[in-house]
Amino acid sequence: MKIGLIFFHSFSSPGGVKRHVLGLQKEFIKRGISVKIIAPRRRKAEDYGEDVILLGTSFPVNFSGSQADFCVNINPLAVRRVLQKEKFDILHFHNFGFPSISQILNKSESLNIMTCHADLSGSRFLKIMPYLVRLLNRAVQRKINGIIGVAYSNIKFLDKYSGPKIVIPNGVDLDEFNPGVPKIKKFLDGKINILFVGRIEKRKGLIYLLKAYRILTQKFSNLRLIIVGEGELRESCEGWVKRHHLKEVYFEGQAADEKIPSYFATADIFVSPAIFGESFGLVLLEAMACGVPMVVFANQGYGELLKGKRGEEFLVPPKDYKALAEKIALLVKNDSLRKEISRKVIIEAQEYSWSNVADRVLDFYQFCKKQKS
Repeated sequence: MKIGLIFFHSFSSPGGVKRHVLGLQKEFIKRGISVKIIAPRRRKAEDYGEDVILLGTSFPVNFSGSQADFCVNINPLAVRRVLQKEKFDILHFHNFGFPSISQILNKSESLNIMTCHADLSGSRFLKIMPYLVRLLNRAVQRKINGIIGVAYSNIKFLDKYSGPKIVIPNGVDLDEFNPGVPKIKKFLDGKINILFVGRIEKRKGLIYLLKAYRILTQKFSNLRLIIVGEGELRESCEGWVKRHHLKEVYFEGQAADEKIPSYFATADIFVSPAIFGESFGLVLLEAMACGVPMVVFANQGYGELLKGKRGEEFLVPPKDYKALAEKIALLVKNDSLRKEISRKVIIEAQEYSWSNVADRVLDFYQFCKKQKS
């Protein structure tokens, strides 16, 4: 079996979809499966080794409060050459990537599977232009043989699709994310470390965490806020911190992928104040695997992931920074509660190991193959 994992975002940028694709690739390779990643190029000088095929061009665009990619194959013949050379049995598309997905599907003779990572239900753009949803439904009906959603909210709008559909969650690499990961020494001075990891953009809601942190610093003197990520709102957030004279706020910038687990391991509390558009919340899963208690806004994706789990009571209405501060304060004040939650979420994260997730993906491939034949 030979699998092509098709990624429609720039491979030079970090993100949850990229981590998902790399995790799936790593698990497939462990099992002796031949697999390559296909991704667009954003800059000429890009090279990620022989396991990543650069196909097409990615142009960054602002979309629904975040950054997305407009991905296109300017030379359609390149698509045909790659597919003829590689002879993939399965092409597994991750998200939609218009118009590139149509260009590849038109040339594909493989089994075509698509995983939907994005929750588009709250997209203002699609509400203004609903015909794009109809266009998407027609496109997947014609050539896609099976659809996976990392959460139900990701696939519910594909109501016209009559082929196989399934929900298979994100996975987490438990070798990389676990409580034994080395901590960052400069932050080990007895202060309680509150961590944010994500793009500094409107959708991720960092400003609400900053407002909550301001309230918390008026009650507690032993706090530190660590911010990992980049984005167009970084400068304005740094300016807000300076204007309000907040201390112990560290903007770490974009960390290398291999350093992210150490930030989680160093944290006492993880906070994700994303206000909308979160389909699953891979960062929550990574925090759980490292045993970090968390407080998060109750957007649809986070609510779906935490339903019935130990962290469910720490969901806060989006944009309510006062409630966010209150929930964080509960954890700040109660070390035994943090330890109890830590033990529980480590166990809960085990079901999302890449071994378990890959088993379900491979089973779905086989089911779709039988349905197609």
